[in-house]
Amino acid sequence: MSGELPGHVAIIMDGNGRWAAERGLSRSEGHRVGTENVRRVVRALAGRGIRYLTIYAFSTENWDRPAAEVRALMELLGRTIESETPVLHAEGVRIRHLGRLDRLPGSLRAAVERSVELTSSNTAINLSVAFDYGGREEIVGAARRLIASGVAPEELTETMLEAGLYTAGMPDPDLIIRTAGEMRLSNFLLWQSAYAEYYSTSTPWPDFDEAELELALREYDRRQRRFGRVAAASPSGR
Repeated sequence: MSGELPGHVAIIMDGNGRWAAERGLSRSEGHRVGTENVRRVVRALAGRGIRYLTIYAFSTENWDRPAAEVRALMELLGRTIESETPVLHAEGVRIRHLGRLDRLPGSLRAAVERSVELTSSNTAINLSVAFDYGGREEIVGAARRLIASGVAPEELTETMLEAGLYTAGMPDPDLIIRTAGEMRLSNFLLWQSAYAEYYSTSTPWPDFDEAELELALREYDRRQRRFGRVAAASPSGR
């Protein structure tokens, strides 16, 4: 590798259910194992000096899943926050929540808010957890708030809209990884990913280890990011 690393990695953590089914386990068990993998990836990226990681944990559409699975996911997040926040805090991880809080159970909402507050001054790596998050809803919400504040249509700018997104103050993702072989955005960071590089792997999220992460970073290093511009000609003229 030439050493070109993304400053912000975002991951669509897919394949927990299929991973579990292949092993005769429940979907809830797959989600549990997948959750345990987050810390491993956080440490690997922090060790590389990458400052931002955003993970897609629960979308606005996931509410349509079976009630038992949704309930299990809520309980799992609550347990994970309680057990992982002290560890992540000790390692200098700053936790940020992206998405709605008003639809979460009260105790879970309070746990999320405590973890965000506790880690707010940490600087090792920024871990943003997109939970009850939807890209379209995020953009619409930002636009509605601007309209309500009295901004005229002709005054609206991209900078103003970006300031109203959940990710305000964060750099856009450079690399978006999706596990388990799917090739969809799934309503994730639609505005922010305008010029992100995408990488899809057939490996399900519970098996996405440091070796798999290395493959993704190597692929990113090979990309030529032009942001809509024409690539500069090489010395050979190619």
